[in-house]
Amino acid sequence: MTTSSNSAAQAIFAANRAQGSVTFDVQLVDGKTRRRQLHESGSLRVRFPSPEDHGLSAMFVNTAGGAAGGDRFDIDIAAGEGTSLTVTTAAAEKVYRSHGPSAEINIALKAAAKAHLSWLPQETILFDRSRTSRRIDIDLDSTASLIVCEIVIFGRAAMGEKMLSGAFVDRWRLRRGGKLIFAETVRLEGDLGEKLGQPAIAKGGLAVGTALIVPGDEALVERIREAAENFGGEVGISAWNGFAMARFCAQDAAKLRVDMMNVLARSGAALPRLWLN
Repeated sequence: MTTSSNSAAQAIFAANRAQGSVTFDVQLVDGKTRRRQLHESGSLRVRFPSPEDHGLSAMFVNTAGGAAGGDRFDIDIAAGEGTSLTVTTAAAEKVYRSHGPSAEINIALKAAAKAHLSWLPQETILFDRSRTSRRIDIDLDSTASLIVCEIVIFGRAAMGEKMLSGAFVDRWRLRRGGKLIFAETVRLEGDLGEKLGQPAIAKGGLAVGTALIVPGDEALVERIREAAENFGGEVGISAWNGFAMARFCAQDAAKLRVDMMNVLARSGAALPRLWLN
């Protein structure tokens, strides 16, 4: 292929990449959480299935049917003072193989004074040779509360699939009362099949997860540890800087999902209906 034809092919590829953006916030109206402003563009949509007595639920839909290299999705959510918002996704998000560039996912979560925000998407499934760059930025008032969970599956084992190579970069930043209290970047690249087999990474596990709970203390940690005998995979939990974090790793994605549900239930989270189907 000549340089000019190669450049033309790259231009066509870039022009066909999916992009989606959703920005919305919620406020109290007569003591109930209701949508205030919403902006959607591209292939990303958000729906509000049904109003509740006090809180509000939101569900994201990606009409692109997944993400591939060069796609970009941006989400910006703000929970106003005193509101209660739970956010999930209509289905697991699939990230397909890339010919070079990464799929970019940027998530910004904000919660004002005495607000509660639960970010509870269904799983992210990474296909072989996929490349993903995800960024999660959280900004909380000192009196706000938060539950965030993310599950990542490296290949669909039930379908005989494995993620042998690719890249997954996951950057989390949490600020509370304007102060940075948690910062982490996970970077897995190259021969992921070999790396996931290492004891210090996943010990052969194909599914990993993280739950971040604010506020969180030792009492919460002990309450969750009481369920340890029912866990189907490995679960570790600790608390510091006023929040708690649970880590999950399992050979089977279904077992990890059940473990995550047990932890969320003991953390006081109201699970979205889609999680229970």
